Amino acid sequence: MIELRATALLLHLLLAVIWVGGMFFAHFVLRPSALALLEGPARLRLWCGVFERFFPWVWVAALGLPASGFYLIFAGYGGFAGLHWSLHAMSATGLLMLALFAALYFLLYSRLRRAVAQEAWPEAARALDLIRRIVVTNLSLGLITVALGAVGRYW
Repeated sequence: MIELRATALLLHLLLAVIWVGGMFFAHFVLRPSALALLEGPARLRLWCGVFERFFPWVWVAALGLPASGFYLIFAGYGGFAGLHWSLHAMSATGLLMLALFAALYFLLYSRLRRAVAQEAWPEAARALDLIRRIVVTNLSLGLITVALGAVGRYW
């Protein structure tokens, strides 16, 4: 049983690193580079390609994080009643991140892809800007969530 909990915790940590690290890289490294090197249409096409490759990983994280997290809550702590407040907060911020990503994916990403396919550059740029705002919000929530999970029990 301990091995299964350790495996679930490792999976939980790796999925968080993939998602939050990917957002950090995209916002602080890829975005400034794309802005400096590419014109609007090429930049918008780039982001469609990046999202096409990154979002399947985010979906793995979006499904795997709550599954592994709730497994750990119930197998390791006997449910929510035995949790430190920081793990309640981590669960809440994580679920909010999932909701924001679902909205980004189903509403804005499809709008961006459609606009790029039609070469409707102003519409594509608006969709990308809204995606960027959600990514910044989710990155902030993700860093808070990681902090809560890592050291929240000491607060």
